[in-house]
Amino acid sequence: MDEAFFAATLASTVRMATPLIFCALAGLLSERSGVVDIALEGKMLFAAFAAGAVGAATGSTALAMLAAIGVAVALAWLHGLACVSHAGDQVVSGLAINIIAVGMTVVLGVAWFAQGGQTPALDNAVRLQALLPPNSALLRLPVLGEMLLSHGILVYLAYALVPGVWWLVFRTRFGLRLRAVGENPHMVEAAGVSVQRLRYTALTLGGVLCGLAGSYLVLSQTANFSQNMTAGRGFMALAALIFGRWRPFGALGACLLFGLLDALAIRLQGVALPGIGEVSVQLMQALPYAMTVLLLAGFIGKSSAPAALGKPYRKER
Repeated sequence: MDEAFFAATLASTVRMATPLIFCALAGLLSERSGVVDIALEGKMLFAAFAAGAVGAATGSTALAMLAAIGVAVALAWLHGLACVSHAGDQVVSGLAINIIAVGMTVVLGVAWFAQGGQTPALDNAVRLQALLPPNSALLRLPVLGEMLLSHGILVYLAYALVPGVWWLVFRTRFGLRLRAVGENPHMVEAAGVSVQRLRYTALTLGGVLCGLAGSYLVLSQTANFSQNMTAGRGFMALAALIFGRWRPFGALGACLLFGLLDALAIRLQGVALPGIGEVSVQLMQALPYAMTVLLLAGFIGKSSAPAALGKPYRKER
């Protein structure tokens, strides 16, 4: 265990937390408006497939990202159609979207690329590269160089969006209305503001963020789409949101914790620790999911969710 190990682990933590941050912020916007967003996993998964498929077919990074965002927004609108327009059960709708995403990405992947549900590997020209070249002198700064300066644009965007979403939700008129509709939609409607419009706006913004999360998985973290590659990250983001009490900076802290566990799960495989011996690969891989369960079990009853969260709203006539 030396400085290089810690620097690499911290850098990996920052990268691993990035898709979780995007999804947690998406869930925050949706749930602050009163809509449960279990579908974070499915939207991120389908967005990753869209980025991989379009990137492989066109060789365009911009088109790949636009496709990912478009698919995620379309799924967000589908969720809104079911539970906002028609007052359906929000959890059932979200689970249905997750199931659709898991099945359709494999079916379409097999039909279009015949690679067992995967998409072809993307060229380096399509993928999002680190902003600084590998030989940059800044990267040689002790610890901080690799931890803070070795990433691509989507990593910095994710962390910049945390204060941005905080400002939007807690310092703007739109944010005030968004929080109000999550607490008392009848009062908001009585004030002449459309509850449906606000909730669709929140879901649309959340869809954009889920599209960015899916894009990151394919264009930055790996080189192609593979079956179920999100591996529960959407649910981890939801747990981070609950742990963070539906606030951006609290959710950021939980996402970094999950990112650290993911990073350690990768870097400690086969490593012998003093007094412990070689760490079990299966144990390390299970750590992020075990922490998800612990956070939900320990904080879901203590966190104060928006009062109207999960409750269908019907406009009074």
